Amino acid sequence: MTRILLFVLTNVAVMVVVGIVTSLLGVGRATGANTAQLMIFSLVVGFTGAIISLLMSKSMAKMSMGLQIISQPGNADEAWIVDTVRKFAEKAGIGMPDVAIYEGEPNAFATGAFKNSALVAVSTGLLRGMTREEVEAVIGHEVAHIANGDMVTMALIQGVMNTFVVFASRVIGSIVDGFLRRGDDNSGPGIGYYVTTIVLDILFGFLAGIVVAWFSRQREFRADRGAAQLMGQPNSMINALARLGGLHAEGQQMPQNLQTMAIAGSIGKLFASHPPMEERIAALKAQRG
Repeated sequence: MTRILLFVLTNVAVMVVVGIVTSLLGVGRATGANTAQLMIFSLVVGFTGAIISLLMSKSMAKMSMGLQIISQPGNADEAWIVDTVRKFAEKAGIGMPDVAIYEGEPNAFATGAFKNSALVAVSTGLLRGMTREEVEAVIGHEVAHIANGDMVTMALIQGVMNTFVVFASRVIGSIVDGFLRRGDDNSGPGIGYYVTTIVLDILFGFLAGIVVAWFSRQREFRADRGAAQLMGQPNSMINALARLGGLHAEGQQMPQNLQTMAIAGSIGKLFASHPPMEERIAALKAQRG
């Protein structure tokens, strides 16, 4: 969840900046009447946010999460974490990631634009609340994310969705504006274009978020299987997921906005970046069977 949140926030911020700059320069208005130019404009805006957020993901995580990079292990626990990451990285055929610890609830994440220069971070809550075998499985899960190239995949999917949002909202905005301004000889887009574009950017953005979230859930299943393969058996990952679910349930109150989504049930699931723990455990048990 952490790496997805950082990625999405960075992507949105970059898209907003690019959109404002291009609007000030008149690029958006110029491309409104030309489908080919609009497609190029949409691709540039859509993928700029996704690619820049991907390239910045590692540095953003370091700055925002208060990570303590383990350049030289200072105790036995840090040495064990580094050795575990190195063991799994070699087994997965990727370069040694940076390894970090941060203060926080039981969690871990991996990020980075490239497989051979990624980052694996483990929280102090995870180390305190789980057995070493369970922590090892969680680390294996994060290394599997890196080996699968999940951050790059998510960036490409996000870029495609961004492009669709930008293109579709402006095409429909031009159509609505043309309908409202029939007989008007003034050149350039009118208020109907801008209002429609803003509304559809928001609406299509939500729909795109559902698609991105679905792909994110599928990659979690893949990373669980990858962790089981790195461990040589799925039991450790099953135990880790069961323990992790219990720790979150006991240790932290769900934020109010997420409680509202949970009440909605299926709506909340559509935007969830991770599948329910029960489904992930069931999938691993099926693999074991």
